[in-house]
Amino acid sequence: MSERESMEYDVVVVGGGPAGLATAIRLKQLAAEKNQEIGVCVLEKGAELGAHILSGAVMDPLALTELIPDWKEKGAPLNVPVTQDKFLFLSQTGARATPNWLLPPCFHNEGNYIVRLGDVVKWMGEQAEALGVDIFPGFAAVEVLYDENGAVRGVATGDMGVARDGSHTDHYQPGMELHARYTVFGEGARGQLGRQLIERFKLDDGRDPQAYGIGIKEMWEVDPAQSKPGLVIHTAGWPLDSDTYGGSFLYHLDNNLVAVGMIVGLDYANPWLSPFDEFQRYKTHPAIRGTFEGGKRIAYGARAITAGGLLSLPKLTFPGGALVGCEAGFLNASRIKGSHAAIKSGKLAAEAAFDALVADRRQDELTAYPQAFEASWLHAELNKARNFKQWFKKGRTIATVMTGVEQLLLKGKMPWTLRHSKPDHACLQPASECARIDYPKPDGKLTFDKLSSVFISNTNHEENEPIHLTLKDPSVPVSVNLAKYGGPESRYCPAGVYEFIKDDHGDDRLQINAQNCVHCKTCDIKDPTQNIVWVAPQGGEGPVYSGM
Repeated sequence: MSERESMEYDVVVVGGGPAGLATAIRLKQLAAEKNQEIGVCVLEKGAELGAHILSGAVMDPLALTELIPDWKEKGAPLNVPVTQDKFLFLSQTGARATPNWLLPPCFHNEGNYIVRLGDVVKWMGEQAEALGVDIFPGFAAVEVLYDENGAVRGVATGDMGVARDGSHTDHYQPGMELHARYTVFGEGARGQLGRQLIERFKLDDGRDPQAYGIGIKEMWEVDPAQSKPGLVIHTAGWPLDSDTYGGSFLYHLDNNLVAVGMIVGLDYANPWLSPFDEFQRYKTHPAIRGTFEGGKRIAYGARAITAGGLLSLPKLTFPGGALVGCEAGFLNASRIKGSHAAIKSGKLAAEAAFDALVADRRQDELTAYPQAFEASWLHAELNKARNFKQWFKKGRTIATVMTGVEQLLLKGKMPWTLRHSKPDHACLQPASECARIDYPKPDGKLTFDKLSSVFISNTNHEENEPIHLTLKDPSVPVSVNLAKYGGPESRYCPAGVYEFIKDDHGDDRLQINAQNCVHCKTCDIKDPTQNIVWVAPQGGEGPVYSGM
């Protein structure tokens, strides 16, 4: 067996998203200010920075301004200020706009920017490299390394050039070990290593289960007559039923580009529901379709988001490391925003880590990080929104009214806290107890199928490599998921990865088309038996989103 080479750093950051890059940037800023030499690297599983970044996105610049006050002069791609907010409640054929004075503060976007988050991340990467951060795109961290005391001492990247049967091809290269005094994990929602750390160190003890949504997004080039740069539209209601958490967004960028997407809470009950097909239906609504008629769809992607907020936030630190960004779950679901929270969390973690390095500490707990978070504006913001997701368990009407009461009348100072105890995968009902949903066939102009969508996500995986969607028990998909829940993986996956087919004897079997996977993690979250475990494929594989 080949020996893995190793590299030593003061801090290793896993994940090149807003949180991970903010961590690296702040560490190097502090080192420059205090004349300290520290080594910082960022590992990114995507082929390039931004390749796996997918977000709406309306960005609150508050945290970025704290991190890089002169971001405008440095050319940060925040070019489209929000000029108008609309919130629509949709019925099947109608749309009712909420007057702006009735909108809670969480739905106001004055001072925010419509961005392509992948472009923002690329720019942040340039700032990090200019400060001396080593960035390694195309390297997926697949293993947490521990010292003799059980503290995290770094990570190992995956082997390259392994065939499906486990043998080594001519292109085999063993993974590399990266050792650090502190390791910061920012893999995004439902990170492979973050999930292991939460379990090992019991970081979620006493917390509500994390709640997730799946976000599905397209980028369109629209008829110039339909382009309204700066317009932000959010919708609730149709096509989702009143018991299903979710909503849609439509953001007008410059250059005749419009970002459109839907978020569906992964605590939905009906196994016949397909988030992808609900999103395709949404675009046919009379109040929405006009924007896209005569336009061209140019990009597609999907990604799970964390929506549990403050009550689901795990303990942020453990011996040797910390969780930042959506790895922990800092997204504010009521504002439909997470990038500002990710940047702030990374900055706070970096400041705690830097002080520890200066004091010549290593592999202990960065307790100053959660303390700084609790004293920050981010904690105050998330505390105001702590009940937002829970109200939706009581139906959309009650949720709408109570969000207004909490945010408008009480200004976020609620004397009550709503808890939930059921994880998303446990919310699925047996198929026999639920109404089947028949979705219309795509027309190829406004609505599309999964495979043509995956094609424009630029997704690529080696055909002969081990399947990265692993099953704990291969018999469960047919014996339980298909028999009891109607095979929901064929519907909740937005990329056509899972399909049930008949073998030569006429028996059902699950086929996994791993090459289609856009790394959204929905299967890992929603599988009712928790039998599917998503692991990173070879580094650099998956989608290549261009400024999504």
